[in-house]
Amino acid sequence: MPEISNDDVSTILGILKRIPLLEELNAEDHKEVIKQITLELYPPNHVIFKEGDPGDSFYIIKSGMVRVFHPGNDADPEEKDVAILGDNDFFGEMALISEKPRNASTVTVEETQCFKLKKEDFIKLVSSNPNMAGRISTEFLKRLKINLRGL
Repeated sequence: MPEISNDDVSTILGILKRIPLLEELNAEDHKEVIKQITLELYPPNHVIFKEGDPGDSFYIIKSGMVRVFHPGNDADPEEKDVAILGDNDFFGEMALISEKPRNASTVTVEETQCFKLKKEDFIKLVSSNPNMAGRISTEFLKRLKINLRGL
């Protein structure tokens, strides 16, 4: 597994500050989150997760491209693209706090390096840090209200 460099830490820190779920955390909390992150290397056309899979990790793209899409089904066999993500984009963040399955599939377009934060590591971290838990649950409730309004 590749190592996370000091440059990577700076990059990850900047991205964590842009993620609604994590932006309210302070610098110390962000550093604790970064300690739990690993760097994964995926070949082209690698399925990272499928729609309906349990949400078990959050990803930040270090380099490469990831296609987010809805797979076809019996009623409509055609795939529908949601987004093409590149360097410093992130996806899967709601998996950290939600029990809902993945709402889309992801596949690498080219060789891709992703920073990965496993849900179980995130939960352990939040469980041991009441201040972090409070900031995250406040943000989660805000996001939930926004999502429910869209229904």
